[in-house]
Amino acid sequence: MRRVFLLANPDKLEAKRALRKVETFAASKCEVVGAAVGIDGRPAVDARADRIIVFGGDGTLIGVARSLGSDQIPLIAVNVGKLGFLAEFSVDELKTTFDQAVGDDSLCRHRMLLQVTLQHNGGVRDICVALNDCVIQAGPPFRLVQLGVAVDGEHLTTVGGDGLIVCTPSGSTAHNLSAGGPIMHPGVDAIILTPLNPHSLTHKPLVIERDSVIDITAVVVYEGTTVIVDGQVSSRLEPDDRLTVKRFAADCVLVHNPLHTNWYKLVTKLHWGRPPDYS
Repeated sequence: MRRVFLLANPDKLEAKRALRKVETFAASKCEVVGAAVGIDGRPAVDARADRIIVFGGDGTLIGVARSLGSDQIPLIAVNVGKLGFLAEFSVDELKTTFDQAVGDDSLCRHRMLLQVTLQHNGGVRDICVALNDCVIQAGPPFRLVQLGVAVDGEHLTTVGGDGLIVCTPSGSTAHNLSAGGPIMHPGVDAIILTPLNPHSLTHKPLVIERDSVIDITAVVVYEGTTVIVDGQVSSRLEPDDRLTVKRFAADCVLVHNPLHTNWYKLVTKLHWGRPPDYS
């Protein structure tokens, strides 16, 4: 019998209500090894679980994936948030497809994670895991920053502008999309580098292979310059700090909703490819 663990965002009343609705139903279908309200996955989740059912939104899912670290368990994400791009299931859809979602491993989709390491004065200050992206962004006084970029030990360029995005294919539809970067199918093994408002006509987004190691040096930065991981974890970037971004040792595993096509969210949520209105 498959085992599931239920986890809800504590800040969303609807998430807690949804968990209670599903808990009894799930217990009739499989073994529920635990239920918790909180998004700090590592201490809360029972390691025996074959699936974690996450109630919240995309941000909740991202937080759980990051907190699991190298101990990733397939996630079934139930959307009670707004966009619900990564959170593919509604409560009703989960009930309809429950046996498949919990029991069919062919629905598991591997999503690349990034390991972000910030070095200051020669020592490691922070290490974090990202599902979507790592963003270096200028802050007050909002002057142009300069970032040296090297890939696999070879200098690539120095970007002058508002910052730089390093993202996964999953993150290509997040900040990267707003910055003019490419949309990538989440199954593609690649990393995207997208400059933020570069003061240059030639600094365009760049797609590099998955095992690349990106080193970013803070050549010229100011007091408010910040490193932001998945829009949730932030740290100040100081002059001469070095940021290393590479593929994490484990992948996040998301369970695909069998009621949706692979392109459902892109078309219905972001309205990609919508034809002109000729009326």
